[in-house]
Amino acid sequence: MQQSLNPWITRPAPAGTADTAAPEVPVPPAAVINAPLRGMVEPDAADRLGRRVVAGFATLWITGTHGGSGESRIADLIGGARATGHCWPILQDGGKPRVLLVCRADMRGLTAARSALTQWASGAAPELELLGLAVLADAPGKTPKPLRDFTAIVGGGAPRYWTLPWVEEWRHGDSTTPPAREYQRFITDLAALAIDTTHSNTN
Repeated sequence: MQQSLNPWITRPAPAGTADTAAPEVPVPPAAVINAPLRGMVEPDAADRLGRRVVAGFATLWITGTHGGSGESRIADLIGGARATGHCWPILQDGGKPRVLLVCRADMRGLTAARSALTQWASGAAPELELLGLAVLADAPGKTPKPLRDFTAIVGGGAPRYWTLPWVEEWRHGDSTTPPAREYQRFITDLAALAIDTTHSNTN
């Protein structure tokens, strides 16, 4: 969902700052916030994600903003990804990890995601590259409108966000990639972002 005005920003972005070049691979539209913001107040200590030194290598670190967020499930879907155990990852070699936040589409999950994004936007998180936020459905059926609206507000605080549907097969132990086009598009988007990031870091 593209919003005409990001609710995390008090005024519209200046005219002419948008990138008018069409991407070669379709990805979700970027939000206004793509880096920490000066003057953003960090959340209370109780609402912040912890930090964890992680060993080994991952092309993408998946950070759930709360228990039951689905971070392990999403990490299993993406080649080279690893879950961080609901903590911001800190690399042993001092590198800058690429991170995807994950939450459930209920009030608890979205509130936790908002706190994590506020922590990142305030500069209180470790140095990292945040690719975006994945919001996983918390129940079968259509998400109620108030939660959809809140998802749009919370998602506006991430560089990108994806909303992903409920997968009934996962409740029965089926760990295969769901056929839903939203998941296929999500995986394709992340692959394109990883390629684009690697290219940018080598130039």
